[in-house]
Amino acid sequence: MSKAFKFALVATLLLVGGCASFEGVDGGGKEPASKELEFEVVEFMPAPGQFVNEGYTATTMAEACAYAQERLENNYYVSLGGFGGYIIVKFDKPILNSEGDYDFGIYGNAFMGSSEPGVVWVSYDANGNGIADDEWQELYGSESMLKNSVQRNYSITYSRTDDEEKIAWRDNKGGSGIIERNSIHRQDYFPAWVTEGEYTLSGTLLPDNGVWSEINQEWVLNAFEWGYVDNYSAIDLAADGANRFRILDARDATGEVNMLPQIDFVKVQSATNVVHTIIGEVSTEVCGFVSYNSAE
Repeated sequence: MSKAFKFALVATLLLVGGCASFEGVDGGGKEPASKELEFEVVEFMPAPGQFVNEGYTATTMAEACAYAQERLENNYYVSLGGFGGYIIVKFDKPILNSEGDYDFGIYGNAFMGSSEPGVVWVSYDANGNGIADDEWQELYGSESMLKNSVQRNYSITYSRTDDEEKIAWRDNKGGSGIIERNSIHRQDYFPAWVTEGEYTLSGTLLPDNGVWSEINQEWVLNAFEWGYVDNYSAIDLAADGANRFRILDARDATGEVNMLPQIDFVKVQSATNVVHTIIGEVSTEVCGFVSYNSAE
């Protein structure tokens, strides 16, 4: 997502105190009390995008995680690139399942007309080894709960091409396309720590939320109702800019409720496969995490 206007605004907000603040937004109910949340970035794998490799050098996953960790600790955004790009964090203390209330929040940089929704996955460290190798469950949002408009088990393979200006992609549905380098962001969009010529990312695909405005001659990226990161929701967006989530909304691979007592890991994944003229690829941004129900 290029969005020169968006990032001019975000840059201003960052200068005066980190990610965007949304005072006056109707968060859809009582604001939960937030708690300090310690976390560690354990994986960072963006899809190709305009902010990948920009302003940082990372040739290993460890270096990429260190970059993302520093950014988040300083309240700056981490861009996940196009569809499938993700970040995984491990919490110092588990977040407990309140079985109905909001349990945690994730900061993005959405504002009205500019939502780049990401899907949230959660995991309980059931085997107690401190590694994110247990089952991942998806937190269902409005597009799943209300509309059934998502595609699950969607995969994209991104490939380097002979033309360094373009990255090719093909999906598991027979689709294909390219991500082009634009005139503003001239660095390589392919993650430098991926040494192979291609890599595959999989997850849940959300529908295109972009609408062309003839009046303003620009793309408007509309928010989904609730349940996604970097989404200007009238329901789950807190006054401090965090989208709020309930562990109760977790579903296993079959779509069934499998009640988790707590979560120890969260994965945020960019969830649209859209490239619009002018703004480029739609990519989820993450700015931080907050707990409303941590273990003592």
